This record gives sequence, C-alpha cells and structure tokens, in this order.
Amino acid sequence: MGTVTFVDETTSGDRGAAFGLEIAEERLTARELIRRRVFQEVAEFNARSADQVFQGLVQPQDTERVLNGYALRTPRRIDPEAQTERALTAFAGNGFLVLVGDRQVTDPDEQIELPLGVEVTFLKLVPLVGG
Repeated sequence: MGTVTFVDETTSGDRGAAFGLEIAEERLTARELIRRRVFQEVAEFNARSADQVFQGLVQPQDTERVLNGYALRTPRRIDPEAQTERALTAFAGNGFLVLVGDRQVTDPDEQIELPLGVEVTFLKLVPLVGG
C-alpha cells in the first residue's frame, strides 16, 4: 500500500494544499482515481456537519462559488455518486486535466501506474476573461 498525493492547481498559477490518499493497487484507471479522490473529499465534508462550504474538485449541484469553495444553498449531505458523475463529466469536457507525475492522462479508462510517492495533479482550467 502506498500514498498517492493529490494537488489542485489552476492555469492562473494557484496551487492548493496537497493531500494524500492510501491506495493499495499499483495500477488504477483514471476513472477510478477520480472516483476515489471525490469519495474522499465528499466523506470528509459530510463528516463535518456544521460546515456548509464544500472544497472539492468540482462544484456540487445547487451551490454557489465563493472565495474558498462552493457554498451550499441549503444545508445537506453531498451524494458521492452524483459528485463523481459531475467530476467525470468535467474531465470529459476538459474542465480539468489529470497529470500523473509529468504525464497527462486523457482517457478515463487508461490504466495508470502509481509508483510510490507519485503526485497526481488536477489542473483546473480557468476560463479567459474578456473574450
């Protein structure tokens, strides 16, 4: 079992805090890697019942973007399956890129090698302002 380090970056140069996730397999598909990351962040959010700002890979339904995440309009638990589907849709629509080490992964069903200490970067694409 090894730890995979996840980090979020934006094309504007912002870099979020890295966090680790224990993964027993040496190979996973990009789809499964995204699923596990989303399930982890949703589980952490749902465990903090008083917190109504979700900080995650993609925006949950019925939320508004705020400075440090996505504010829920009504207090509730987030469904990890629905959030995973949103993330996979965003990945397919180039809402973010996945970089494993220095290599970009483009196919959600591609098997990815996960050597010890690998860093997986989720590069969120920021739309250009003004045209």
